Amino acid sequence: MALNTYHVEAARKNNLQLEVRARDFQITVDEPEASGGDNTGMNPVELLLSSIASCQTITALIFADFYGIKIDDIQVEVEGSLDPDGFSGMDPTVRPGFQNIRSTFHIKSSAPKVQLQQLLKMVEKQCPVGDSVSNGVTLEAPVLEDL
Repeated sequence: MALNTYHVEAARKNNLQLEVRARDFQITVDEPEASGGDNTGMNPVELLLSSIASCQTITALIFADFYGIKIDDIQVEVEGSLDPDGFSGMDPTVRPGFQNIRSTFHIKSSAPKVQLQQLLKMVEKQCPVGDSVSNGVTLEAPVLEDL
C-alpha cells in the first residue's frame, strides 16, 4: 500500500508567534510570556501532547465503534515531563525533549471495565501519533532553501 504524506507549514507572524497551516486550517502557536512569547497560542510541546490526546481519543472512538462498544462520553488527559535545562543546553546530559508522557482516559460507558481496558490496549497499539513518539521515527536533517 502507498504511504500517505501529510504536510504542514509554519511561518512567523510576530515575535515567537507562528501561523501553522495544514490543508484549509490554521492555528496560532506561541510561547508563554515567561518564555519570551506573547501567549497567543499553545507552544510546540503542548501541541505534541494535544496530538497524542487527540489521536488516542479518535483511535478509541473508531475502535469502540468497530467493536460495538458504546461510548457516552470520553475525555483524555495527557501530560509530559520535560527538563528545561535540556532545551537550553544548560545541562548537556539532559535530553531536550520529554522524559515521559502519561495518558489518563475518562470514559462514560455501560461496557464492562475489562472491555474498556482492552480498548485502551488497542489504542496503545494502533494510535499513529503515540506509535511515532514511543517507537521513534526518522527525523531527517532540515534542508535550507531561500525564502
